[in-house]
Amino acid sequence: MIDHVQRLDNATYFTRNEPLGDEDLRSLYGYPSGRGRPWLRVNFVSSIDGAVAVDGASAGLGTPADQRVFGILRELADAVVVGGGTARAEDYGGARMSAAEVERRRSRGQSDVPPIVVVTASGRLDPGSRLFTDTVVAPIVLTSARADAGQLTRLQDAGAEVAVIADAAVGGRELVATLRRRGLYRVLCEGGPGLFGALLADGVVDEVCLTMSPQLVAGAAGRIAVSPAASPTPMRRAHVLGDDDGTLLTRWVRADDA
Repeated sequence: MIDHVQRLDNATYFTRNEPLGDEDLRSLYGYPSGRGRPWLRVNFVSSIDGAVAVDGASAGLGTPADQRVFGILRELADAVVVGGGTARAEDYGGARMSAAEVERRRSRGQSDVPPIVVVTASGRLDPGSRLFTDTVVAPIVLTSARADAGQLTRLQDAGAEVAVIADAAVGGRELVATLRRRGLYRVLCEGGPGLFGALLADGVVDEVCLTMSPQLVAGAAGRIAVSPAASPTPMRRAHVLGDDDGTLLTRWVRADDA
């Protein structure tokens, strides 16, 4: 199926405009410049009824339009951040860029391929998983002092860059400070819900890109963000895009970043 992404006018009803090309999407999803600090974008897909996964994985919610934007968001990012649980559940490998994408990244002053940055307080990752064996750049593992030292050594031996950045839980402020020191300013977080909730609680989420998949799921799947306490964060709508199959792609920016 060929996706046909269009801009939608958010009024009483949606008004179709001309189909959007990839360059249009790069412009719509471009990171702000001159901020002097990392801009943290979170990307999720959910069903109409709010399910974040089907049978434990988000792949069952994907649509052609969502996959197209997913690829563009990765191309624009300096780094792709993911929680350890999601890296395990989704069998993460490294990001891949085509020759054309690499050229565009170089023109923006970026590295050829964004590293996968895994946030895991326990360091519990499999050195033989795709995260380490199916990648062209070394993953970065950000962990805590409570992680087993032997396990961290095994991850380093598998090629990872490992940094202990917290005593216990790895919080959003420690994450952002670490990314800033590494010069990684355009940050894409792909989940999971626990990490998203922690980042919201620490007030470091600048933007949310949420795809609504045109299906109902029910079941026991959770929400896109979970945390022990609520963290109300006012957002403003940046855009809403729609595909002919019913997919809606929304972009929300924190109100005080507007």
